[in-house]
Amino acid sequence: MSASPQRPMMDSPPLRLVEFVPLIASLIALASLGIDTMLPAQPDIARRLRVDAIVDAPLIITVFVIGLGIGQLIHGPLTDRYGRRPVLIVGLVLFIIGNLCAGLANSFTLLLTVRFLSGLAIAASRVVTIALIRDCFSGRAMAQVTSLAFMVFMAVPIVAPSIGQAILLIGSWRLIFEVIAGGALLCLIWFVLRMPETLRPENKSPLSIKTTLAGWRQTLSDRYSVGYTIAALIAQGAIFGYLGSIQPIMERVFHRPEWLGAVFAASAGTMAVANLLNSRIVMTLGMRRISQTALVVMILSSGTGVAVGWFGDEPLLVFVVLQAITMACFGLATSNMSAMAMENMGSIAGVASSVQGFFGITMGAIVGWAIGRSFDGTTVPLHLGFLVAGISGIVIAAIVERGRLFRPS
Repeated sequence: MSASPQRPMMDSPPLRLVEFVPLIASLIALASLGIDTMLPAQPDIARRLRVDAIVDAPLIITVFVIGLGIGQLIHGPLTDRYGRRPVLIVGLVLFIIGNLCAGLANSFTLLLTVRFLSGLAIAASRVVTIALIRDCFSGRAMAQVTSLAFMVFMAVPIVAPSIGQAILLIGSWRLIFEVIAGGALLCLIWFVLRMPETLRPENKSPLSIKTTLAGWRQTLSDRYSVGYTIAALIAQGAIFGYLGSIQPIMERVFHRPEWLGAVFAASAGTMAVANLLNSRIVMTLGMRRISQTALVVMILSSGTGVAVGWFGDEPLLVFVVLQAITMACFGLATSNMSAMAMENMGSIAGVASSVQGFFGITMGAIVGWAIGRSFDGTTVPLHLGFLVAGISGIVIAAIVERGRLFRPS
């Protein structure tokens, strides 16, 4: 590998922001690409591999997400010891190999195994990108850059189901994995050529069980880290519930499976807009005021969805509007909560992001699986999941902030 240029100082990225943000977003989006392109392919995979489309097919996403969560515990200590570049490069190479193998799988068990291993590999992108941002930014500046990255990143889940549907028109579900591998290869080349090492030599941690456990203890003993990680994981669980529920909802509730891509884009698109808005206002209003206000609005929108779904037939337009509002609130809340969880973690950014990511994604996947399994032919379980997430988030924020909600900091 080429020698890294001089390390950047705080609040100064190693690349111009117009390149730094899209690169970070692209790396984060690879995991999303591995999830969302699978949504339209699930029925076809279930049919070809002879498994149940409702009970078994969602495991294609679930095992990937669990691998994504567990893998972060592995990559966190490694990136704090060896640096950001080598860990991510190895992770991307393994992710590419995993997707090529998934495209060749001839049994459902083998497919699930390879998907889990692919999740383990691409977990490096989540750990390293958060650590990269924390290496270069802190506080509101970190929240601002995170929002910009998530705004670009959200373009992937907006278009990914449509990409999956388009691929199925010209080939089989196996081609989807080959396209994902191709996208990962492009990101790998971009990262290798342009991103220098951001971990300063003096901040490297020795790789030992004692050091790792000390990092975990520091992460899990910080009030902001623990509180906002829990709040974010519950909200993440609701999002995973959406991913597991939207396909059967479109098919069995609204009888419009062909509109899956458009409905997904309309809902997820508001998250991108919300993150753009957050990047513009967070320096003025502060992370806490924005995230806590967003949680209140999420409670109102999802509560309305529960009432509409419970007492009558919910029109598709009403469902899309309520989900769009809820998704926007999710974007505003989680981008700021993630930044607040990392506020005191600068010296152990890799380990901290891995621990927070493990709980956020793994436990979120379990919550999402439970929401998906609760599908009863209505939209109520999905709306209820977001309602619980909103209420839990505002209660946890009140505990973490010791009752001082909506303060401009």
